[in-house]
Amino acid sequence: MKTSNLLNKLVFLFVGLALITSCKEDDNNTMTPETISEIAAATPDLSNLVAALQRANLVATLDAPGTYTVFAPTNAAFSAFLTANNFATLNDVPVNVLTQVLLNHVIAEELPAASLTTGYKNTLATYAATNLNLSMFVNTTDGVKLNGVSNVVTPNIEATNGIIHVVDAVIGIPTVVTFATADPNFSTLVSALTTLTPATDFVTILSNTSKAYTVFAPTNAAFTALGTPPAEPVLTKVLLHHVVEGNIQSGGLTPNGTTTAPSLEGDNLMITLPGTGGNIANMTDGSGNSNIGIIAVNIQAGNGVMHAINKVAIPNTEN
Repeated sequence: MKTSNLLNKLVFLFVGLALITSCKEDDNNTMTPETISEIAAATPDLSNLVAALQRANLVATLDAPGTYTVFAPTNAAFSAFLTANNFATLNDVPVNVLTQVLLNHVIAEELPAASLTTGYKNTLATYAATNLNLSMFVNTTDGVKLNGVSNVVTPNIEATNGIIHVVDAVIGIPTVVTFATADPNFSTLVSALTTLTPATDFVTILSNTSKAYTVFAPTNAAFTALGTPPAEPVLTKVLLHHVVEGNIQSGGLTPNGTTTAPSLEGDNLMITLPGTGGNIANMTDGSGNSNIGIIAVNIQAGNGVMHAINKVAIPNTEN
């Protein structure tokens, strides 16, 4: 009888300890969220993202200490991306391409949905073989839309090292055309490049990923100040006067001086740092107008960079 009672007590003690341990583990699991990559791995609809991260060797990046915002495409989003780019499977995507596409979904700070505002953020993706981070245009006018192509469908999944927002489309590497079309401040410019100049395929030209372009992009207000746009032949020259070959960020301009940049139209643009009147820099066009202000800089795409200007540049009309 004594032995039986002792065994019963021991069993009761072991069961009690097991229950206490189990509760502590449950409490720890509840109180301690997983890392970004662990949450993705535990989410069935993000299995393609996990496979892509593994193929690109980026799991450790999203497990690293720090704070990140990850826009995580669903499985359907990845399937659509593969189809649109003529890849049969994820393994057919070149690793270097896949790496940059994935990094283009990551921002190196934690941004809950309520903290996202309309404007540009830098992603971890980079331009060519440089350390220049690509831009992402965030539009919060109606929900959250990224680069005009991807919508946040499930926001604010907290992780130990940041936050995840699930999105409905893969955010491809942007071109300068991507930002012109995504940013409503450039809607008049888009109209000028398409509807008003049908004889020139500006979209194809500026979407070319084998070249780099610097585009000085007039805002809608700049076109309003211009008034009625000129006829197509002249407007075509005007638009070409805003484009320079090469990727010229503001850091590549002459500090405390003037940089001469030949436009695709043929006339030079003269950019002077520092700017006056609240402008980041001032620009003189081919016709000698020196009151053009560069008001936003370094909107970095995969095939060049955009700078916003507050007046339309006019080439030399005598040419």
